[in-house]
Amino acid sequence: MRDTTLFGALGGAERVLRLAHAWHQRVMADEVVAHAFSHGFHPQHTERLAAYWGEAWGGPAIYSQRYGSESSVVRMHSGNGPHEEMDRRAIACFDRALDDVGLADPALHAVLHDYFAWATTHSMAAYPESADEVPVDLHIPHWSWDGLHR
Repeated sequence: MRDTTLFGALGGAERVLRLAHAWHQRVMADEVVAHAFSHGFHPQHTERLAAYWGEAWGGPAIYSQRYGSESSVVRMHSGNGPHEEMDRRAIACFDRALDDVGLADPALHAVLHDYFAWATTHSMAAYPESADEVPVDLHIPHWSWDGLHR
């Protein structure tokens, strides 16, 4: 029987953290995507990223309770103009990170790819001109086997 949440199907918090570390290593090795981190990043970036993904995938609301809101996350990614090539490469890094952590389930791989591609090209790219345009009341979108839950 398939786990009802993506968080559970992936293997819970430990495996999401492994995925966040694998993705971060991949993007830091990519000369285009690494540029997004050239200004520096939080020392617990991967732990925060894992908490964010975990919450989005049906796990506990750790990110919202400890670190911030969807508005704060989108604001961090806003005001940098369009960056389609960087987005495409970040998505490719995510797909390779899924392989790095040994994700063998093709259905889970596909739905996590769809989540990351959507989040990268829609949610995080929604305000390319200015972070000041980001609404203050955004909530972390939840993603399931059926896609985005509105």
